[in-house]
This record gives sequence, structure tokens and C-alpha cells, in this order.
Amino acid sequence: MKLVLTVLARDEADVIDAQVAFHLNAGVDFVIATDNNSQDGTTEILEAYERDGVLRLIREPAEGLRQGEWVTRMARLAASEYGADWVINTDADEFWWPRGGSLKEVLGAVPDAYGIVQAFWRSFVPRPDDGVFFAERMTVRLSQHAPINDPTSFYRPVAKVAHRGDPQVSVARGNHALAESSLLTLTTWHPIEVLHFPLRSRAQWMRKVELQGEAFTKHIERSGTGYHLKGYDALRSGRIEEQHDSLVVGDDAVGRGVDEGTLVLDTRLRDVLRGLAAAVPGRRFALPRERVEPLSFPAPTLSDDAEYAVEARALTEAYAVRAQRRLDGIEQRLHSLEEP
Repeated sequence: MKLVLTVLARDEADVIDAQVAFHLNAGVDFVIATDNNSQDGTTEILEAYERDGVLRLIREPAEGLRQGEWVTRMARLAASEYGADWVINTDADEFWWPRGGSLKEVLGAVPDAYGIVQAFWRSFVPRPDDGVFFAERMTVRLSQHAPINDPTSFYRPVAKVAHRGDPQVSVARGNHALAESSLLTLTTWHPIEVLHFPLRSRAQWMRKVELQGEAFTKHIERSGTGYHLKGYDALRSGRIEEQHDSLVVGDDAVGRGVDEGTLVLDTRLRDVLRGLAAAVPGRRFALPRERVEPLSFPAPTLSDDAEYAVEARALTEAYAVRAQRRLDGIEQRLHSLEEP
């Protein structure tokens, strides 16, 4: 079985090195990356992995966020040129964590009748930025007991998909689904969780808001995501620093959240990345071939499984609410057309 990962990045130097190294050690055979005009060192990090023979770098000079188009291109290349049996399409701030063994092992267990597996975000909250590497600081994760349906929230339950290799695949925006695919979705089992780090520092958030806000206002590919447009409004009105600081979770709030069960301490990514520290000069993380033992993920405990089931239920409820909203919108449009 061959597993290929795609990643689209722009100005993600604080996270992209760890993202690529983690997935290569977690069972990914090869990475296809698209770099869209990065100016912060992201390109150079990806070039280093390309020289190591584990990554193909596509340099995309076009302005504007055409995520669906660019991810689809990578997903098709994964199947047609690299023989991928399975493809995972990621964002730079996502770490796809297999619930036991490796990514290749859990995807290899999917019955032949199914071609799409859903994973979902388990989001880490922003913490005070003291200049330390994000994975060392961000060890507090939201624990959702009920869905958050506010479209301007970072923490809405969101499904992501891995799929079997297909040279004709079309990936929908945000990598949340495939468009017009004949592949069947395995909806009742989520063997991978996506550790999500959307807001890592003030500078990173301001740059992301600026880039995505410009693309959205120019009507490139899609209308704006709620929390990005909210951030863009704050940026244009000079309130972006205030907005960012209001989102950061301090120590006292962490303590209360842990006591209430809405937050949990989760050091898994930090601990894995510490273990991947490279002995090779000039590289922060080791490649799989440089390690004596392959990285293996422990099976979750009964307590972990129970918490995970609660969050999976919240995901299901959230998508039911969104489906009802879409139906309500369709009904309103039909009524407007029927009016004289």
C-alpha cells in the first residue's frame, strides 16, 4: 500500500517543518506540497525535503486562494504519477493522528467497498506566545461535549477526508469532501483524528487573516469563512491585535476549563516531535530512514475512546444542523421565486 499526503502552504514556516516530518514518520510514503508565494522561509524548508527525495514541490505563483483547484491537482498527481492507494489532503496546521499503529495501518483496515474515510478536527486553543515552538506551548485542547454551530468560531466540529487514489478526483474546498465522487464514505468509523493548530501566534494570525481576507473580497474561489472574515474586519478596522488577544487562553482560564471538562491537557504532539529530534546537522526532525525504530502510535485507552465518541457525536449533530440550515435556505429561495 502506498500513502501520499498533500499540503498547501503559504507563509507557514513556524509549522511546516514539523508537519511534513510528523506525517512521514506516521506512515506517509511521499508528500506533494504546493507553495503559494511564501516569503517567510516556508519554500526553503520544503526545498530541503525535496532534496531528500521525500517530497515534490510545486511552486504556485498565482495570487488568490484557489485551494480546491490546487489541492485537486496534487491529489490527481498522487494517484497518476505516484501510484497512491490512499491520499490525505492536509492543511499546514493539521497533524493527522492515527488511533493506533500508523496512518498506513488504519487506512489499510478500511473495507474494500469504501473509498472515503472521515476524520475530524480536535482543535488546540491559542496560548500566550513567548517565542517558544508552537508544539511546546500549545498543549491544551478543546473537549466538545456539544456542537459549536457559530460559523465565526474556530472550534466548529468539522470533518476532513482521506480517500483512495483516483486520477480523476475532485477535492472540494477546505478538503472536507470530494466533489461528485463515486467512492463510498465510511461514516461510522473515524480511525484518524486531526490535531488542529489554527492560531499559533499574533503574527501568524494577522498574516493569515490578511491573505485569506484579500482572496475572499476579490471573490476568488469562494465566499469567506466566518472566522476569517471576522478577523479581516478586525484587521481593516485596526482591532486585529485586540481580537487576537481576546482569543488567547491564559493559565487561569486553562485551569478552570480543565476542572470543568471543556479543556484537556494533550501533550501527544509535543512528545512525538521531541522524539523526532534529528541527529543530522541542519535538520530539526529526523526522517524515518534515520531512526532505529519506526514511530508507532499506541492504541487509545477506554477513557480516550469514550471522550472520542462524545466528540464524534457532536460532529454528527453539527452536520445535521448545517443540513437543516441549507434546507431552510433552499425553501426560502423557492418561496421568493413563487411570489408574484
